[in-house]
Amino acid sequence: MKKLLTVLFLLVAPFVVIAQDATSVTGVVYSVSTDSPLESVNIVNLNQVKGTSTNKEGEFEMVANVNDTLHFSYLGYKSIKVRVTNDWLKFGSTKIEMTELALALEEVVVKRLQLTGYLELDIAQVPIQKNYRYSISGLSTAGYEAGNNAPSAISKVLGAIFNPADFLYRMFGKKGKEMRKLRKMKQDDEIRNQLAARFDREMLMVLLQVDKVDLDEIVRQCDYSRDFINTANDLQILDAISQCYEEYRVLSRKKS
Repeated sequence: MKKLLTVLFLLVAPFVVIAQDATSVTGVVYSVSTDSPLESVNIVNLNQVKGTSTNKEGEFEMVANVNDTLHFSYLGYKSIKVRVTNDWLKFGSTKIEMTELALALEEVVVKRLQLTGYLELDIAQVPIQKNYRYSISGLSTAGYEAGNNAPSAISKVLGAIFNPADFLYRMFGKKGKEMRKLRKMKQDDEIRNQLAARFDREMLMVLLQVDKVDLDEIVRQCDYSRDFINTANDLQILDAISQCYEEYRVLSRKKS
């Protein structure tokens, strides 16, 4: 009988542990200056790469375990990181306070066009930048942007992908753990919706643990144009880096 109970315990114990690990935390996000709840605050679990946002009352619920880090971001407020503790899981909902940023507008220089009234002449004054894309047979990709139609454009694309000592090799090789989060980010609808409405790159920098300069350099080395980097939203940047990383992994396996 004792042996039977021991066997049953060993079979059931793993499921009990799994059930205990499937925990979540709740809370309410407030503004420090107004002491009122904040709606649509973006919240991401950096460890599990899960996202959510606050409702009209500033309330949220997030899947999390002890020592997970939650990243809170909201337009006009300073982003914060909050670590999940045993007390939070034990005592339930907690109050999260966010501090408003002092926004300073930079000077914007607007270049006026000297319009003549003649359509053909006025259209000629509008700058047009052409960016060409190249695809490589055998790779599932929509193509690579290579800037203008210069003779070296294709060799630039090939060099960026196949050169094992380039920036991408160093970045992807050293940050494999962070880059593997890209797939989880693409699978989480909440995170994708958040990124589609953002242009600040902050959430991507936090999740991938790179600064703004390196993030832009990754996209540039993946042969996307400067126009794309400057105008794309964060979701487009995510998809660009993710596609580039998947192709890097394919080529790395072929080389090895």
